[in-house]
Amino acid sequence: MGKRSRNRQKNQQDRNGKPDGRTRDNAGWGAGYSEIIKENKLFEHYYQELKIVPEGEFEQFMEAMREPLPATIRITGYKSHAKEILHCLKEKYFKEIQDLEIDGQKIEAPQALSWYPDELAWHTNMSRKILRKSPLLEKFHQFLVSETESGNISRQEAVSMIPPLLLKIESHHKILDMCAAPGSKTAQLIEMLHSDMDVPFPEGFVIANDVDNKRCYLLVHQAKRLNSPCIMVVNHDASSIPNLLVDSNGKREVLLYDRILCDVPCSGDGTMRKNIDVWKKWSTSNSLQLHGLQLRIAVRGVEQLAVGGRMVYSTCSLNPIEDEAVIASLLEKSEGALELADASDDLPGLKRMPGMTNWKLMTKGGEWYTDWSEVPKNLHTQIRPTMFPPTDPDKLKSLKLERCMRILPHHQNTGGFFVAVLVKKAPMPWNRRFPKIRHREAEAPPPCPTPPAEEPLPAAAPGAKPEEEGEAAAEDTPPGPEPGDPAQETAPTAKAAVCGPPPSKKMKLFGFKEDPFVFLTEDDPVFPPIQAFYNLSPAFPKLNVLTRTHEGKKRHLYMVSKELRNVLLNNSERMKVINTGVKVWSRNNDGEQFGCAFRLAQEGIYTLSPYINARIISVSVEDVKVLLTQENPYLSKLGSDANAQAKQLAMGSIVLKYKPDPQHADAPQCPIELCGWRGKTSIRAFVPRNERFHYLRMVGVEVFREKQGRRDDQAREAPADGDPEATLTEDPEATPTEDPGKAEPEADGEAEGDLPSDGEADENNGSAPGRDATETDEAKGS
Repeated sequence: MGKRSRNRQKNQQDRNGKPDGRTRDNAGWGAGYSEIIKENKLFEHYYQELKIVPEGEFEQFMEAMREPLPATIRITGYKSHAKEILHCLKEKYFKEIQDLEIDGQKIEAPQALSWYPDELAWHTNMSRKILRKSPLLEKFHQFLVSETESGNISRQEAVSMIPPLLLKIESHHKILDMCAAPGSKTAQLIEMLHSDMDVPFPEGFVIANDVDNKRCYLLVHQAKRLNSPCIMVVNHDASSIPNLLVDSNGKREVLLYDRILCDVPCSGDGTMRKNIDVWKKWSTSNSLQLHGLQLRIAVRGVEQLAVGGRMVYSTCSLNPIEDEAVIASLLEKSEGALELADASDDLPGLKRMPGMTNWKLMTKGGEWYTDWSEVPKNLHTQIRPTMFPPTDPDKLKSLKLERCMRILPHHQNTGGFFVAVLVKKAPMPWNRRFPKIRHREAEAPPPCPTPPAEEPLPAAAPGAKPEEEGEAAAEDTPPGPEPGDPAQETAPTAKAAVCGPPPSKKMKLFGFKEDPFVFLTEDDPVFPPIQAFYNLSPAFPKLNVLTRTHEGKKRHLYMVSKELRNVLLNNSERMKVINTGVKVWSRNNDGEQFGCAFRLAQEGIYTLSPYINARIISVSVEDVKVLLTQENPYLSKLGSDANAQAKQLAMGSIVLKYKPDPQHADAPQCPIELCGWRGKTSIRAFVPRNERFHYLRMVGVEVFREKQGRRDDQAREAPADGDPEATLTEDPEATPTEDPGKAEPEADGEAEGDLPSDGEADENNGSAPGRDATETDEAKGS
């Protein structure tokens, strides 16, 4: 963090040590500060006039807006593991808290969101203060914190879960998340791609973009918890995100996406229940300033959408200037290429209001305008024609704006939200004039100057902030003129006709410089020892393996899917990639004496496992408990089967694999795969701390942290037949000091949030400014 930022933070601290002198009250997760009065007469007057709330419900609406938001959690991960976490929650933690009364408040048992599939989302009336302070809820609170850190649970606002569900993701879809940070919705998209755990490399992928370079690392942290080879994080201004090229049957074509999530920056007045300072900051000028940016982002999204694809446009604003006005303008510009999908039958159980077909504008000073013709010239820079509904009744009816949906807080005790589902029926009108790019010489000019060749993926600029909206560049660069077309050599073109896209913005160069992404060749010398040691299947995709350094020893090896490799190789000068790939191997110099210098990484074990045919030990539930509660147990502490398998293996990296047995219903019914190290006389599991706790809970070991004393991490289970309790503290008798085959100490210290990088960047990335993963999905300002 720079000196200026540190000083700014220091100046914001008052004598109580709280930012701006504010203190937390007992509101729900993500709620605001008690000193702010939850009242804004302009807000009430504006929405009463617009009649966004059904008649007779406005008082209920305002009462709900003043109440703290319920705590909401979503179970993440892939299907079989998610079911185990749900079973653990319902059978253990929910039962323990359902009849409690704390400080005179009866704790209601958490309830499943009726519209979320498979009971994977829950909400409760418990406040943050009660969760954190009550000894009776300590175990439940620590469960939530630990599982959130390991990526198995997300604390995500209920309405934020809606857009990914309406996209109807399938495993082969190419997906773009245009404004993705901090990444809870991105995580949903990744989960849907991996709905079948038996497919390590789905055909589809997710490209997650954000304009803020610092927030991209928050996005990386969220996405990495799912350990997917099908996610790439990029850093661009969404309103001018470049066209990407891919090889298709030997020809280069523009990448068009099957699904696009367009969750744009917004005024956020639907988040007043948790972002409480919106009460005093709200004014109509916020929406007027953001409308142009939102429309440009939406236009850029539908340009990159494939014909037949779906784009979900969403905001956490209730204002029609940011909602229906953007959709109406987009539909008008499309000249029939887009249509609003009828999503009324999707998500049964979700209460929603239809989109508005009539609205008016109010300035900060309180003046109302119902039509563009009424706006005085001195306000033409603040108020634009696209902010008004169409005046032609037939055209307005053809847009079918009632198919949009608005979620009101008092209907199901949620935040406010707006969603519209768009389907692309034909190319956009301004794209029809240009044929599809098929050859390298036909590429559109890059959006920024071509960088030196030695920088494989340069820092392309994210672009202007919302307040810089008016600084649009004079150039208009529609994608892909034909080779030799005069338009390709002319000076900046004139503005397009009415149906044309808004002018794109110039890009700026700033942000962290990332290490290169270097794909290995099939004959790279690192492969033969790895192939022999792990007996890799001939189908193993060597070309999908990459590293983050051109020179020196490769510290880590990562894998991406075939489709993402195609994108990376063809767009090195077009985009700034922040992160991609899942770590599958890490260098362990001690391993060279045993035949392979690379040990397996836990992050990529589910990706690699289908290709590994050696170094595998099948373990039981009891073996898993031993491996995860003792630091270096002797081989003799394993069951007879696992012990016999381990003795047949030489020292080095191993896979510890548990397979579920349907006949034992009490045991976990999902596969568990752990990375380990076979030492001389002992065996060790290399699993990050929070993931270790997760697997222990799955096998029935209660994990909690003592509040008093040294706060040692402990895992305890009821003793059976006089056996001592299992603990996570190191068993001194089970730690052989003479074992020379023990892996390097750094393996145990691997952080779950490490960014793939070689050299010094591996240590520096974790402390870079803006990489603190403490925000929730609605904190992006939308």
